Amino acid sequence: MHRPVRRLAQLYAGLVLYGASMALQIRAGLGLDPWDVFHQGIAERTGLSFGTVVIVTGALVLLAWVPLRQRPGFGTVSNVFVIGIAVDAALAVLPHAGSAPVAVAMLLAGVGLNGVAGGAYIGAGLGPGPRDGLMTGLVRRTGRSVRLVRTSIEAGVLVAGAALGGTVGIGTVVYAVSIGPLVHVLLPRLTVPPAAQTVS
Repeated sequence: MHRPVRRLAQLYAGLVLYGASMALQIRAGLGLDPWDVFHQGIAERTGLSFGTVVIVTGALVLLAWVPLRQRPGFGTVSNVFVIGIAVDAALAVLPHAGSAPVAVAMLLAGVGLNGVAGGAYIGAGLGPGPRDGLMTGLVRRTGRSVRLVRTSIEAGVLVAGAALGGTVGIGTVVYAVSIGPLVHVLLPRLTVPPAAQTVS
């Protein structure tokens, strides 16, 4: 497969899978990652669909790139819309877990799929997601460490989301301790090589 085609296919596959992974974690009902706690809290308060909140939040975060002098890529803009559409589509067909074993299975499947999806769309090399770009922009402008900036952002949205009624639980912890190692392992395998002749 030619490199540009693979990049596009991998980008959109990753974004769609990312939305599906979010829906699995929502239906599990055991707790969400910090940003999704925030999204869910806003959705509960406004009556908007989860996906609509994801899109609106992503667009607002993207506006915050302007003073940080961050430049979005094609994948960044796609991220704003595709994930929101995909999560709403998946929520429309996925039932609630209904039992503890099913909930645990959905949670683990959601976190695992999220790692694959994140590795896929980041590995496509067409631009970071709005939230990741906000983090890297703040790191560059403030000189603070990635760990400090990311922790501060995620703690802030987690507290705000919990106050708004988003679901915090064991799933939040599972996601926090799992997603970094998952992406660390998967990203090198899913990164599109720089030379077209080396792609399979």
